[in-house]
Order: sequence, then C-alpha cells, then structure tokens
Amino acid sequence: MPEATPHIPGPKTAICGIVLHPAGHTRSPAMHNAAFRALGIDAVYQAFDVAPEQLADAIAGARLRGIRQLAVSLPHKEAVIQHLDEVDETARAIGAVNTVTLRDGLLVGSNSDWIGAVRALEREIRLEGKRAVVLGAGGSARAVVYGLLERDAVVTVLNRTLGRAKNLARDLGAYDAETLERLDRISYDILVNTTSVGLRSDESPVPAAALDPEAVVLDAIYDPEHTRLLRDAEARGCRTISGKWMLVYQAVEQLERWTHREAPVDVMVAAFDSVGS
Repeated sequence: MPEATPHIPGPKTAICGIVLHPAGHTRSPAMHNAAFRALGIDAVYQAFDVAPEQLADAIAGARLRGIRQLAVSLPHKEAVIQHLDEVDETARAIGAVNTVTLRDGLLVGSNSDWIGAVRALEREIRLEGKRAVVLGAGGSARAVVYGLLERDAVVTVLNRTLGRAKNLARDLGAYDAETLERLDRISYDILVNTTSVGLRSDESPVPAAALDPEAVVLDAIYDPEHTRLLRDAEARGCRTISGKWMLVYQAVEQLERWTHREAPVDVMVAAFDSVGS
C-alpha cells in the first residue's frame, strides 16, 4: 500500500500518541493517523519511547504540552496510575491504564484493553460460561481477566511466578491460579497469552502438546502477527485469533472516547496491515 502523505501539524493540531519502551514495534501511530485522515480530524499521533525511570517526566511533559490523548503500553500500564489526576472505575478495578485523555485540564486514565480482548474473542466464540486460561499477570493480563469475567467466563490465571498469578486472581475474582507448567492439567475452552514470550521471536510460552485442539487461542502479541503459539495452535486444530484484532478494537475504543465519533474500523485494519507489508 502506498504511504499516505504525512499530516503537517499546525498551531491548532491536536497531539496524541503512545508511551512505551521500546517504541520500535508499535503500529498504533499508523492506525490512528489513518483514522484521523478518514474523519477529517486535525490531529497527529506519535510514538514516545519512555524508559520506566522517565515516566513521571513524560506525563508531566504531556500535561504541559496539552497532549489530548495518550495510549499507554508496556511496561507502563500499572505505574502510570500514580501520575494521573483521575482514574475511572473500570481502570481502577483492573489496576491498569492503557488510555489517558485530557478532559477539562485533567489527565484521566481509563482502560480499553479489556474491550479489545472481548471483541477479538467474540469473533470466534461466545464467552458466557466458557472456561478461560490467561497466561501472564501484568497489566494486559489484568484487563483480559476483567473482560472475561465481565462476560461471565470462568477464568484461571497461569504465570511463571505463582504469587503474581494468585494476587491477580484474588484481586479480580478469578477462579484459580497456577504456574505455566500446569496448563496440560487444566480443561479450557479459551486460551489467551498476554506474556511477552513470542514478541519478535520464534518462541511460545507453552508447549504445543499442552494446547487443547478444541480451544480458541488468542495471542495478544501482534508482532509477528502469526506467532509461534498461534502456529502451534493451528497445527493442533485450534481456532486462532491474532493479537492484531485486540489491538485494533482497543484502538477503536480509544478513538471513539476522545472524538465521540464512530471509528473507521476498516481504515484502521488496512493501516495495521500496511505497516507489515
């Protein structure tokens, strides 16, 4: 796909962006900038590489610059909370923020990751009453567990460190918590990976033999789009969902919260695809 003509910021251009570390893998700027063009919105979306020790200064700088909306990605989703003026009820319950919006001069934290995960999974399966396993115990895992519980799924959290899994399960009311090695002893309909294992590498967080052929498998990682976990799952006969869809749907929710307009989903999907082409 030919690269679109870049938007030239003017004095009234709204600045949006994403804070993460490292910044090289994000496709969020392409999606949001394409949506801004499609909607005729005078805004630009940038990636800001912010190391953990720089987060407080970065949020203070965003406040001074009047940045209208920030997405928050790894590794900042939990730590950012202490630097905001307000955090909405859902993000507070999840314990993680992935969206910061400037409202009446205040930086307000919210979470669209859980909506992204739910909408991605619902492409393949109805969630009510299903047994779900979530791999990981960080900010993304907390959002996914919250979303699954909101849809009345029964959730087990697996993590390399059992204590973190137990803490997440206790905080959100998940059914159980175990270590990753216990996956082959658990019955499940849905498996969601939120760990970083497989990010720009050919690794999987779990052995292929532990994957249930009847399950739906979502990998929150989108780079590469077809991770080792998803390839192993397909070979086992599972239905699979790329992390692309979780990213797209959470970005759609972010855009609509700020603009109060319907997001051009097809445009955003095409922009995601163009980065990888």
